[in-house]
Formats: sequence, C-alpha cells, structure tokens
Amino acid sequence: MSTRDDGNDPGVLRTDGIEVRTLAPTDLDWMVRIDKEWSGSGRRGYYEVKLAEAVRDTSVRISLAALVDGTPAGFLMGRVYYGEFGVPEPVAQLDTIVVARAFTGKHVAEALLRQLKLNLRGLRIERLQTQVEWDQLNLLGFFQHAGFKPAPRLCLELEVE
Repeated sequence: MSTRDDGNDPGVLRTDGIEVRTLAPTDLDWMVRIDKEWSGSGRRGYYEVKLAEAVRDTSVRISLAALVDGTPAGFLMGRVYYGEFGVPEPVAQLDTIVVARAFTGKHVAEALLRQLKLNLRGLRIERLQTQVEWDQLNLLGFFQHAGFKPAPRLCLELEVE
C-alpha cells in the first residue's frame, strides 16, 4: 500500500502530520466522546475497563491515540495473544478503531494502523486480525485497502437461550 500522495515529496507520507502515541489514562473522556459520535451511546464503563487494561499492560503497545495539531482525532485498541484457539504462534487482535467524524478521510486510521504495524514488527508479531460487521462497508473497504484479507478460520456463534 502506498502512503504517498501524488505530487508530494517522495519522503513525505500523508500521515506525517498526525501524532500517534500510546493511550494514556487521561484519554478516557475524549475516547468516549468520539465513540459516542458513531455509536450514539456513551460507553464510558466499557472504555474505562479497556483503557485500564491497555495502560496496565505497557509491555505490549498496541493501544494507540492519534492527534492532529494537538486535537484528539482517533484511537485504536487491541491485544496480543500467545497461542489462543490452538494457534501456537502469537497474533495481535485489533478490536477497536475509531476516528472522530471531523477527521474522517484525513488519514487518521491509516496513521494509527501504520504505527501499530511498526510496533508489532518490533514485538516480532507477524499477524494482525480483526472482525468487522458484514454491513460496515466503509470499514471493510478501509481494511481491504490496508491489505487485510479474509482469514482461513471461520468464526462461529451460538445463541445461548
């Protein structure tokens, strides 16, 4: 995937103006606000637990924040699993990626994913997985453009009555 814009200096990436850093406990309020733009509900309790977990496990830096000119623009969260579901090698799981509506189309998700891949390479993690709802076509398109492909595993679900 090329990250250069046409006409740009060859050494300039379109994600260069986006600061990406590890999530911090102080990020909770804006994370909840950005998520609410898309979900319609404030999931503060959910993000309190997820953020506390991400901050506690500082050896695996795969939960990231993106800022544009100091303004929170998006975030992603994930985990590394070492041998889950009978898979012997480590794999990273991306479970959340959210970009503020004001920053959609401005390469924020691309910057987050780029930094995540750099961090995973440093940890010698060779695979990144995620799940997407069937009807989230924009998100599916983003992941396809980023190089994701259907996994050779089938996700199964059982309704517990």
